[in-house]
Amino acid sequence: MKYTGAAVLVFALFAPVAGQAQPMGLPSMGSASSAELSPALEKTLGDAIMEQGRRDPTYIDDPDVSQYLNDMGRKLSGAAGSAAIDVFGVRDPSINAFALPGGYVGINSGLVVASTNESQLASVVAHEIGHVNQRHVARGMTQSNQSSHIAMASIAGALLAAIAGAGDLAAGVAAFGQAAAVDRQLGFSRMAEQEADRAGVEMLRRAGYDPVGMVQMFERLGTASRLNEGAGGGSYASTHPLSIQRMSDIENRVRALPPVRRNDTDAYWFVRAKLRVIQSRDSLALRNTEAVLRQDAQSATGVPKAAAWYGLAYLAWQRKDLDEAAKALQNARADGIYSPQIAGLEADIALSRGDNQKAVDAALKAFERWPDNQALGMVVARALQADNQPEKAVQMLTSLIKKWPDEPRFYQMQALSLERMGRPVQARRAMAVFYEKTGALPTAVSQLQQARGMTQDFYVQSELDVEIRTLQERVRRNRELLEQFR
Repeated sequence: MKYTGAAVLVFALFAPVAGQAQPMGLPSMGSASSAELSPALEKTLGDAIMEQGRRDPTYIDDPDVSQYLNDMGRKLSGAAGSAAIDVFGVRDPSINAFALPGGYVGINSGLVVASTNESQLASVVAHEIGHVNQRHVARGMTQSNQSSHIAMASIAGALLAAIAGAGDLAAGVAAFGQAAAVDRQLGFSRMAEQEADRAGVEMLRRAGYDPVGMVQMFERLGTASRLNEGAGGGSYASTHPLSIQRMSDIENRVRALPPVRRNDTDAYWFVRAKLRVIQSRDSLALRNTEAVLRQDAQSATGVPKAAAWYGLAYLAWQRKDLDEAAKALQNARADGIYSPQIAGLEADIALSRGDNQKAVDAALKAFERWPDNQALGMVVARALQADNQPEKAVQMLTSLIKKWPDEPRFYQMQALSLERMGRPVQARRAMAVFYEKTGALPTAVSQLQQARGMTQDFYVQSELDVEIRTLQERVRRNRELLEQFR
């Protein structure tokens, strides 16, 4: 990944040591750790890193992308019989992915765009989940050398500053840069990489993906690595070296498996097109992206063609060229192809034009058709808010929260509508849940304390007192765990 400012210093600090290998035993950090990172501390670190990481401008906070990647992660981890993995997107055109402590996997937009079928993308996610399940990250972060001591101390220091309320945006970016750089610093051994490969192949097979996708992706990564040789860019191949032995081992394993007929989901193509646009941050990149999408729109067929037109529509909408966006969406639907992504963008275009009722009607109709799509539920709520219907928006968000209780954005939107309805206590309680679920526990406590000061209701105050004490205790435990590594 590419980082600027404070994060560059951290990245330099974590530069990999030549010949460094991932230890396969249980290393010691002396007084701070008698063995490897405990699951409780690993989860605490991961949660705290992600709380800071969500402030990173490269973090992709898009419901289409988040739900797609997380659905894939859950499908793969479920096939392995392991705990759910949180997969998130990073806006970076380089072909890369990384695992964090506590079951988090970051996927660069460039990796998604570089894949040519869904099984290729799933193979990298499965490989990273393999590292998580084998606890390679946890072991590597506690290996007995000075570099690891510095790494842990730096991360713990940044996270403790955030807990104390001393963190700012720059610190958040640095913390995320530190965490991602750890993946590069670890330098997983051949044995660890092979373990993750083999676990990944089995996950692919059990989850219904085509294991051939891993072979194909390795070939693409190897080609990209050779093309970028000497040019830097943090390619996946540099952090997970693709040796001939690894390639041969996976090819032999895949060859021994029965063939799998796997059709890509429509969501893969639409999310891939959207990420192509999202990762393009300057005028030249946007022009190149538009040229690629137009070429795909002319040469592709079926869903890939519709997705290319959708990408062009999304690009035009971002430019506020609403007529061009609407025209591209018509082309996306020309062959009778329709998707939640197209429907959501149609509603967003209506909102951008100020036609709020049309947006409400379109979003509701689409959500009735695709009730399991979080992004559409969010569009419905936003449309109701824009149409000055906060009561209906709260009703909608309450039903969404019941269905997806772990999605933070629903609580944030609910708080906005509650505030507009003149219910400040409930609004701050909703915001407290938002901050709690994004890992910002001190801020969640502050929201609850504000809510308590706004009510004279004894029972509500009692409830708030319990919630405040519970969160303060979690903050205290987190601080004690992190202090071990100072």
